[in-house]
Amino acid sequence: MTRSGFWIVAAVILVALMVLGVSWGTVPLSLHAVVAALAGHGDRNAVEIVRALRLPRVALAALVGAGLGVSGAALQGSLRNALAEPYLLGVSGGAAVGAVIGVALGFSSAVALPLFAFAGAAAAIATAILIARAAGGRADPRVLLMAGVIIGAFANAAIMVVLSGAPANTMRSALWWMMGSAAGADWPQVAWLAGYTVLAGGALLWFARDIDILALGDESATALGVNAERAGRRVFLVSSLLAAATVAAAGLVGFVGLVVPHLVRAAGIRRHRPLLLGAALTGAALVVLADLVARTAHPPAELPLGAVTALVGVPFFLVQLRRFS
Repeated sequence: MTRSGFWIVAAVILVALMVLGVSWGTVPLSLHAVVAALAGHGDRNAVEIVRALRLPRVALAALVGAGLGVSGAALQGSLRNALAEPYLLGVSGGAAVGAVIGVALGFSSAVALPLFAFAGAAAAIATAILIARAAGGRADPRVLLMAGVIIGAFANAAIMVVLSGAPANTMRSALWWMMGSAAGADWPQVAWLAGYTVLAGGALLWFARDIDILALGDESATALGVNAERAGRRVFLVSSLLAAATVAAAGLVGFVGLVVPHLVRAAGIRRHRPLLLGAALTGAALVVLADLVARTAHPPAELPLGAVTALVGVPFFLVQLRRFS
């Protein structure tokens, strides 16, 4: 596939999946009924289903996928590690701890909750980098993955401690949120996640040249006049903010940031500005598809979104681990 062909195919697939996500569900709707509902006409129930339930859910899933795809691509480039991504590095787990602590303290607003999640994510990625450096270098995939496993296990334990005294209903809701879900999406939630995604994603696009240079190695970066330490820190923090915002919105959705950059690179895209844009587009399509599978595979029950992405991501991770080991 040519590079221009990639953009056309990715855009068509994303639009098709979003249309399918709005029209397909427990109550199937025709394309004509969806268009009428979007215009506010037709059956009142169809209007409610499309406007209040499915459309914001599809939009939220697309934003989550775009954010995770961009975050994963930026982390892989800056760390020079093809296996890096927010979930495996423990960033998403740290964000979940921060979000749960924020909810437990009563800070569950659209402004405060992502900030608590970001604090947890920043602490997690800083810890992962420190562990990797102490064991022989941040670019070693095995060390970073082991650090991510440790941080993820600690995050799960911390969440259980925080929730230990919570009511049963709160516990069930928190556990479902930890497994990832776009259910319950509404337009205010979509709006604030869109704001975080545009700001953080735009910043990473601005830093794309630095990521290109960081991918060459610290010595090459220094020779080209880039402070690798400072540039890497900026990318880590912004990527953590972006991943944390997705966790605050939809819980833990793993492996998207791992799979998506590899799919984009397979189309021959290497420079990080187009790579980040391609990761946003492909990640959005992947999570919209995963959410569609989650809510239609076994009706009326709904599968956790994070479980569906893991079914794709874990085999992909094992193949990549064997390749880079």
